[in-house]
Amino acid sequence: MTGGLKVYYVPWKPFLMQNTLPTFYGTLPIIRTILIREKISLVHGHQAFSTLCHEALMHARTMGYKVVFTDHSLYGFADAGSIHMNKVLQFTLADVNQAICVSHTSKENTVLRSGLPPEKVFVIPNAVDTAMFKPAAERPSDNEIVIVVISRLVYRKGADLLVEVIPEVCRFFPQVRFIIGGDGPKRVRLEEMREKHSLQDRVEMLGAVPHAQVRSVLISGHIFLNSSLTEAFCIAILEAASCGLLTVSTRVGGVPEVLPDDMIVLAKPDPSDMVRAIKKAISILPMVDPQVMHNRMKELYDWHDVAKRTEIVYDRALKCENQCLLERLYRYLSCGAWAGKLFCLVMIIDFLLWRLLQLWQPAEEIDDVPDFTLPHTED
Repeated sequence: MTGGLKVYYVPWKPFLMQNTLPTFYGTLPIIRTILIREKISLVHGHQAFSTLCHEALMHARTMGYKVVFTDHSLYGFADAGSIHMNKVLQFTLADVNQAICVSHTSKENTVLRSGLPPEKVFVIPNAVDTAMFKPAAERPSDNEIVIVVISRLVYRKGADLLVEVIPEVCRFFPQVRFIIGGDGPKRVRLEEMREKHSLQDRVEMLGAVPHAQVRSVLISGHIFLNSSLTEAFCIAILEAASCGLLTVSTRVGGVPEVLPDDMIVLAKPDPSDMVRAIKKAISILPMVDPQVMHNRMKELYDWHDVAKRTEIVYDRALKCENQCLLERLYRYLSCGAWAGKLFCLVMIIDFLLWRLLQLWQPAEEIDDVPDFTLPHTED
């Protein structure tokens, strides 16, 4: 691909939420081959729910590579799913060189969940492609106010809140119209709400919106509504602000860190408070200049800045000293009375399998990267 980027498609099919079936050791041979063939120096994994990420980082550490992990999510501490994921995260982060979180709230959450030393965790926010997400040449007419929602229609994204908020807003403001982009199990509830309150002409359901078409939906509106119940960062808010939309959002997770106060109206994840926030947003809408907002986003969030800050983390990771297996096992052992012993067993087996692969297929027998450079010809 362009810019020297190369993509490997690992032959493991996703089975749930785009995640591959956990195999623990099934990915070791192919990951080892890729790391040796491409002469990799550092492995960077993303997302706590990615099984391929956890396995790749585990194998990379076994092979002596430096590893960095980025967490994009927030999890609780009480429900069964969160307890399980927190233990998995503790296992993975017990042996990473450095970690990255997308907000200060996310950093605090990750440190508490994993027990990782805070000095190993860096905060690097996401950014937005302002060249792609820019305001329309002409601002939408003020004769009607269009509120845009683009989100997965699931419980975590607050789809149930929308079911209660939308009819109230439509009742208070006859000039308001909603555009909802996205799909998910909660779409049925929104369609039932639209039928119940006879809002077919005021609530437009677009279904799933490809990312390439998100801007065209955003620039048709005045206000962007985010109803998430939990959010580490929310890049959708950046895209909306870059298109010149005033944002109304629930005050959850890292959302309050994302935009300046004059570009967002925050509310509790409660229907009545969200209706109040929308009222306030409508009242200040005439003072919003989409182009000024876009220019500010250019200054605040830039992928080049994110790349520079990530490079600093990579340099820190590469300077970390390699430790022997016994030192690494000691860190895993401290993860819990039973879990620590289980983690150690998993890593010992991974180490033995890696040594067997070294004997079966030595590194020097793995093919180098083919040279695709076009041959030089002379006239």
